[in-house]
Amino acid sequence: MSDAESEFTKIEKKWQRRWAKDKIFEADPDPKRPKFFLTVPYPYTNGALHIGHGRTYTVGDLIARYKRMRGYNVLFPMASHMTGTPILGMVERIKAGDQTAIEQYKRDLRLYLKTEEEVEAQLAKFTDPWVTAKFFADAISADFKALGYSIDWRRKFTTGDKIYNQFVSWQYYKFKDKGYLKQGDYPLLYCPRCGNPVGEDDLLEGATAKIKEFTAIKFGFEDGYIVPATLRPETIFGVTNMWINPKATYVWARVNGEKWLISKSAAEKLRLQAKMVEILEEFPGAKVVGKKFRAVHDDRELPILPADFVDPDNATGVVYSVPAHAPFDYIALRDLWDDPSGLEEYGISAEEVRSIQMISMIDIKGYSEFPAKDAVEKRNIKSQNEAEALEDATQEIYKAEFYEGIMKDNCGQFSGRPIKDVKDDVVAWMKSINRCDVFYEPDQRPVICKCGSDVYVGVFAGQWFLDYTSPGWKEQARKALDSMAIVPELYRNLFEATFDWLT
Repeated sequence: MSDAESEFTKIEKKWQRRWAKDKIFEADPDPKRPKFFLTVPYPYTNGALHIGHGRTYTVGDLIARYKRMRGYNVLFPMASHMTGTPILGMVERIKAGDQTAIEQYKRDLRLYLKTEEEVEAQLAKFTDPWVTAKFFADAISADFKALGYSIDWRRKFTTGDKIYNQFVSWQYYKFKDKGYLKQGDYPLLYCPRCGNPVGEDDLLEGATAKIKEFTAIKFGFEDGYIVPATLRPETIFGVTNMWINPKATYVWARVNGEKWLISKSAAEKLRLQAKMVEILEEFPGAKVVGKKFRAVHDDRELPILPADFVDPDNATGVVYSVPAHAPFDYIALRDLWDDPSGLEEYGISAEEVRSIQMISMIDIKGYSEFPAKDAVEKRNIKSQNEAEALEDATQEIYKAEFYEGIMKDNCGQFSGRPIKDVKDDVVAWMKSINRCDVFYEPDQRPVICKCGSDVYVGVFAGQWFLDYTSPGWKEQARKALDSMAIVPELYRNLFEATFDWLT
């Protein structure tokens, strides 16, 4: 530190001591002066502050000081956000010996402690979330005082205080009394290690993940069902075969009283999704390759074929094939037509696989009866390894079919209807004959909790949620926003967009 910096530091400390002695930032009731209350969202105490915190709280302090200079009796309190799953997640990572988390905390601790021995000793205590939160709460308060913020520290509280928790409970009783809470079963991102739902702030990876809803279709197989999951249930009329990964582990599981063939990992996911699941048998996918299943709409017997591209950890780990309209299915089937030699070990003959005929079920202007074939040939795709080109072809076909596709005459009661209007009705029909269910997945991978665990989708029965669709909430929110000064004004649009999104 230079002599000038040292002198400035002495001046800072001198006046900070004087402010504390004279209690000039302590706000007591004074009927002679207009009052002004200021609050800035209190910091989360899971680590050291960064430069963004400095900007945020300095802006608040500037406003507080400006108002005092204008003669206002200013109350500027502060608190510590000590509760929530991010702290729990970091503690779990430290307990598990996660070196990334350990090094992160060592860096933070070195800002406050003088020796490596002190750092190691304090880190050893961070297996307790309250110790972790309390350490950084005290450190952050000291930082704020060192920065000279004009805070009334008599008012300090934490979100772990009993009275604060009673305040939150009071809020929710009020919401319930006003009819703003509803009870139901909803899918949420869920960490099985932490045992609770997780949000954006709880995630180490996949912070923008949302929930994707698949339709799990129950195709008849042996004395139960083989259950692929799809985002396009309207395509069942074009099914020609099933894809199974012969090297992956599958199970026969009793799911809510029915016998399902799915991947082992899918069975575990279903347990989290409010299903009663009992594993009856575990086996490699190769065991069922070559066997026949039955189509939902016409009971045709169709083959189960091997495919290494099937990911057992994606949805149910089973894929039904619609090669006329799905480029991935088309290229996989074409590869088997061209070289069926690998099928012999499963008892599948070359004649059988070459006899599989694509089924055109969607009419689109500008394409032949087999749009997937058109898209693959247009890109000169030669193998399943060209994943990027195949994904591009898939997006082209799915988009064209959604906006312009018409169901053909072989689609039963849905013939002649636009693709974009028919999905929900196909699902409703399959539900009416007990041939489909719902399966949820995060819409991206990986999604990792801050504790280090993979995140899945859980469905929780009888949970309470704020009902943002309650009549009048949007209007009340808009009126409140209209009465507020938003600085800078351009952020007003963000609030309005959020109101629309929530309701």
